[in-house]
Amino acid sequence: MKAVLVLEDGTVYEGKGFGAVGEQFGEVVFNTGMTGYQEILTDPSYCSQIITMTYPLIGNYGINDEDFESIRPFCKGFVVREFCEHPSNWRSGKTVNEYLKEKGIVGISGVDTRALTRRLRNHGTMGGIIASGDFDIDELKEKVKQPPTWTGPELVLEVTTREPYNLPNDGYKVVLMDFGAKKNIARSLHNLGCDVTVVPAQTTAEEILAMNPDGIMLSNGPGDPAAVPFAIETVKKLLGEKPIFGICLGHQILGLAFGAKTYKLKFGHRGANHPVKDLATGKVHITSQNHGYAVDGDSLTDKDLEVSHINMNDGTVEGLRHKTMPVFSVQYHPEAAPGPWDSEYLFNQFLDLMEKWRR
Repeated sequence: MKAVLVLEDGTVYEGKGFGAVGEQFGEVVFNTGMTGYQEILTDPSYCSQIITMTYPLIGNYGINDEDFESIRPFCKGFVVREFCEHPSNWRSGKTVNEYLKEKGIVGISGVDTRALTRRLRNHGTMGGIIASGDFDIDELKEKVKQPPTWTGPELVLEVTTREPYNLPNDGYKVVLMDFGAKKNIARSLHNLGCDVTVVPAQTTAEEILAMNPDGIMLSNGPGDPAAVPFAIETVKKLLGEKPIFGICLGHQILGLAFGAKTYKLKFGHRGANHPVKDLATGKVHITSQNHGYAVDGDSLTDKDLEVSHINMNDGTVEGLRHKTMPVFSVQYHPEAAPGPWDSEYLFNQFLDLMEKWRR
């Protein structure tokens, strides 16, 4: 089955289709991870995006029932150099091809992903249409010029939980605001003994405080952080009320709540090998990342809010910490899934903040 990826600049990449048959429009991005394609596919932060994997062979260990990061994939397409039709792993339950077909995700293989990645690095992420089966190239080139659909508040509203749910435990009570939370965030807190209540993104500050939590977690999620003003206003009301830990989109929303600005990165940070320096210790940690926006460090107006971590590749802000309030955040994923566990210590810092707050 023939397939094609058409970028908004008119570039066409031909290949073979796998997964679902059809046509999807999205933002074309790339991920440099060598493993973890199942977690990447099911990370809600990829909502409305077409994911390009730079590692050439994808699918060799199949899809299992344990490594999903959400109830379904929210991405629009999957681009690979080669996909494996016959995986070999004791946990494998189905192939990537079978999974994408089941979930309605269009895939394309046989693409020169190195050339595609270079184009995205040089020109920035851009809109694209992935199509398989019957299609007309000229029609696709016209369709790809349509306005982007990956910047508004509807992305967060699409991926957030519809109803609150609880992971009971005997430790600290944590409310996790779900802007597109990966399951491993709640799982990591729960494994440390926390009683975790996951709430929809639209939950008000009053409703959260009525739950009397020991701390509040702001999750990752898709899209432009400035496009979710309701979340920014909620976080503003929570500042100083309880310890707060923000991750990825939660980090950006926290920065905006303090009056800082955010901006779109040229091609984002997506992978499992990004070096980040902790300015308090001088140590460099290898981190898992997935974001297309960043906090502008020069826009910090609160003198008590300081940059705590920086990206060693490009110097962008990777963490914030408040000097007087029990508030901190990181741009990357300490819960990993996939990726290294270098930053797991941040969850313990959150527990320490909640312990001090209790006193």
